[in-house]
Amino acid sequence: MVDPDDLRAWLRLSHANGVGRSAMRRLLASCGSPQAVLDAPEALWQDQVGPAAVLGLQNRQDSDIAADAAWDASARWLDGGAQRQVLAWGDSDYPPLLLDSPDPPPLLWLDGPAWRLAVPSVAIVGSRQATPAGLAHAREFAAELSRRSLCVVSGLASGIDGAAHQGALDGPGGTVAVTGCGLDIVYPTRHRTLAARIPDNGALLSEHPPGTPPLAAHFPLRNRIIAGLSLGTLVVEAALKSGSLITARLALEANREVFALPGPIHARQSQGCLQLIRQGAALVTCVDDVLEALPAGIGSATPPAAEVERADAADPGDRAVLGALGDETLGLDALQARCGWPAAALSARLLALELAGRVARLPGGRFQRIGRA
Repeated sequence: MVDPDDLRAWLRLSHANGVGRSAMRRLLASCGSPQAVLDAPEALWQDQVGPAAVLGLQNRQDSDIAADAAWDASARWLDGGAQRQVLAWGDSDYPPLLLDSPDPPPLLWLDGPAWRLAVPSVAIVGSRQATPAGLAHAREFAAELSRRSLCVVSGLASGIDGAAHQGALDGPGGTVAVTGCGLDIVYPTRHRTLAARIPDNGALLSEHPPGTPPLAAHFPLRNRIIAGLSLGTLVVEAALKSGSLITARLALEANREVFALPGPIHARQSQGCLQLIRQGAALVTCVDDVLEALPAGIGSATPPAAEVERADAADPGDRAVLGALGDETLGLDALQARCGWPAAALSARLLALELAGRVARLPGGRFQRIGRA
């Protein structure tokens, strides 16, 4: 955890004009601490970073004002919770897997216990405009991974991200939400209740100080943290132009595993996953497919037998309708032709399955089975 005085120096260095993250690393390697960097002679800055940074060093008034405002906001935020802290490069609690990624952030604001960031993790990401089946898959994979004591990392966005966090919260693995804004802001606002629950069985994490708004440019940066924290990234539904594909690319750049859940070949939300599979991502249909690609022993804990009973075995009528649906998306007429039930009985059974979370009703009067991880 960063000392308050050191935090002010870290913020002044990170706000210095012309000094990016790679330049910060070079300067810190030469000087040893942020304050020593700030006190270093201009010749060192010229040698390590270049004239633009020297000019920024000479004209630091505006950047120091911004850094001091970030320090004040951070101090107020830190006072608001016992688990709140700031981690920096070199801290013993800085997550080792993230530090080993190509572009680890110099500072991390954390709401939750720091040990959560060292738990073996799998990222689950995907479309904000997810289908009901995609949401169910994300929840089920996340719940099973968490039951196997893996932490689920995602970005707190609408759609797949939110479903993944929800699925992981009740298991021992818990969940880490990486945000694209300061941790005093919840974005999207609909996830306020979810965000409030996460520090009890996980952590909220950001590289941005409190008060930072959710700007569009922050989300691709957030994705590198999601990928860097995780042993692998599972993409559940993604269009061809999707931030989830950025996360998958960043995972590959960090030498991590990439998994993709296949979907209907004509569905827009499946195209990104299908492209990843064509490019070599592992096709997965169950959690064991994910665990097989991870280091031996990770996720080997199995849940109690009562937790893995399949609802398919409960009722012959349910099994008949679900079997007729298979993995396709069907209208009522086509489904009736397959199973031979009267329309009224079939509609009643579909409604019961929908309420039980086993079938999703899609636009156009079509139905899709929701499988289990």
